[in-house]
Amino acid sequence: MTDRRFADPLSGAPAGAGWGWILAYGVVSVLLGLAAFAWPFAATLAATLVIGAFFIAAGIVSVGAGVFGKGHEGRGYAIGFGVLSLVVGLLMAFEPATGAFSLTLMVAVWLGIRGALEIGLGVRFRRGRGLMVALGVINILLAIYVLATLPWSALTLPGFILGISFLFGGVTSIVSAVHHRRGAPAFAMPTA
Repeated sequence: MTDRRFADPLSGAPAGAGWGWILAYGVVSVLLGLAAFAWPFAATLAATLVIGAFFIAAGIVSVGAGVFGKGHEGRGYAIGFGVLSLVVGLLMAFEPATGAFSLTLMVAVWLGIRGALEIGLGVRFRRGRGLMVALGVINILLAIYVLATLPWSALTLPGFILGISFLFGGVTSIVSAVHHRRGAPAFAMPTA
C-alpha cells in the first residue's frame, strides 16, 4: 500500500512507487561488494582494465574527431587529448600495476568526495540519517587509509575499498527501499 500524502511533488506518483528498483540496486550493490571483497586483486585488475579500455576508446574517438573534423578550431586539442588518452589507456591495459597505482589514487579521491557528499546529504534526511552519515564517514576513512598504505597495497586495496563501499551503499539502498515500500519517500528529506 502507498499513502498519497507522500506523493512525489514533481510526478505525483505515490511514494512507494518504484521501491523494487531501489531494492534491486541495493541487492546488486551488495553482491558486487561481496565479490570485490572476496577477490580484491581480480576486482582491482578488472577495474584497471575497464578504465583503460574507456581511455583507449575515448582516445581513438578524439583522434578521429581531430583528424577528420575539418574546419573546427579544436582539432589540435582533440588530437593531443586523444593521444594522451590512448597512452594512459594502453599503460593501464599493458602495465596494470602502474594503472592500479593510479587507480588507487583516483579511488581515494572518489571516496573522499563521495563521503563528504553523503555526510552533507545525510544530515538533511529524516529517515536513514545515521546510515547515510555513517556511509560518508566510512568512505572518508577509507580514502585516508588508501592514501596511508600506498604504494604497497595498490594491487588489492582498490578491490577491498570498492567492495566495502558497494556493500554499505547496497545496505543503505535496501533499507531505503523497505521504507519506501511502506509508503515513506525514498531517501526522505524534510520539506521546507
